[in-house]
Amino acid sequence: MPKPIAEYRKPEIVEGVLKAINKHGLPLPSYDTIAQEAGMSRQLIRHYFPDPEKLMLAVCDALAASYRELLMKGILQAQATERLPLFLDFYFNFLADKGLRKPADDAVYDAMFSLAVASPAIRQNLHDQYDLLRHTIAHEVQISNPGLPQAACREIGFLFVALMYGHWKMVATLGFSQEHNRVTREALDRLLQSYNQRYDDPDQ
Repeated sequence: MPKPIAEYRKPEIVEGVLKAINKHGLPLPSYDTIAQEAGMSRQLIRHYFPDPEKLMLAVCDALAASYRELLMKGILQAQATERLPLFLDFYFNFLADKGLRKPADDAVYDAMFSLAVASPAIRQNLHDQYDLLRHTIAHEVQISNPGLPQAACREIGFLFVALMYGHWKMVATLGFSQEHNRVTREALDRLLQSYNQRYDDPDQ
């Protein structure tokens, strides 16, 4: 079933919000600022998103969708059976030369986390996004390392997501050197190796 005509303007509005937050940060950009970035009227945006919280939820969904699309593109290009290295290389921007650059959305994610403090709906949306990423990584760890128990894979999934999020707050938000991409990426490999060694050694 084709989308209603009205639905086609919503992605333009969300893109306008992304641009506005990247430029201006918080407090939340006004409808006038969003309208300017989206190239449409303030009234039109209010027509589609009369509730600012629902607009921010649409932004959360758009952020997650952009990662899914890029990762699927990378998986299809690589035709790899083990996807975990590809996932991690993508998140640390080591696939940019292959057309798979991590979205420059860290300022927007910072804003979403700030808004989540006062918005249970946004907090739940972000929780679900990161929980899905945690489960996805745990699944890929299990495929790549069949000797690890599921509980260990779930632990690794959580640790990987926590490290990746914290890493980008340091590098993208606070301006630490991009050279730390390699530092954290290699640390994840060592963390995974430590789990494998633990479960390979029956005395541990």
